[in-house]
Amino acid sequence: MIFFLFFSLHALCFKGDSHAALYDRVIAFVDDHAITLSELEENYKNTNILSRSVTHEEVLNTMINRVILLKEAKKYRIEAPTIDEVLKEYIDLKIRAFIRVNDADIEKFYNANRQNFQGRDYEDVRDEIDMFLTEKELNERLKVTLNELRKKTYIRIYLDTE
Repeated sequence: MIFFLFFSLHALCFKGDSHAALYDRVIAFVDDHAITLSELEENYKNTNILSRSVTHEEVLNTMINRVILLKEAKKYRIEAPTIDEVLKEYIDLKIRAFIRVNDADIEKFYNANRQNFQGRDYEDVRDEIDMFLTEKELNERLKVTLNELRKKTYIRIYLDTE
């Protein structure tokens, strides 16, 4: 009888907490990290402000990629004040550091796209082209890196993205 009374009081006292957890469901797991529906909706809302054509599936995949990259950054003990800075540091250290754009590629790009530079000389746009080609290569390598990391990661999605 005492056990039943204690159990009933415990259930009544903590009733609010148990129901609160039911309102937010897990929609994806990345290894042992859960992504909830409310996290997805918040990220979708913030992303939708910048790009109206973004889908929930694209936002969820971005969230999954961030979790994967953060886990990798943690392996290398990368720390920074914000998550975005941790990600940037990891990408700079593991990917960007190995990208070199040579002068021949920059000049080739300039000659192929001269009309887009509105008569500006090669020396005036060289740094812009270097930065553009570096970012292009970075994006390609990041995509490859993420594909490799995703193959090694347990990812389970419970959200119907249709």
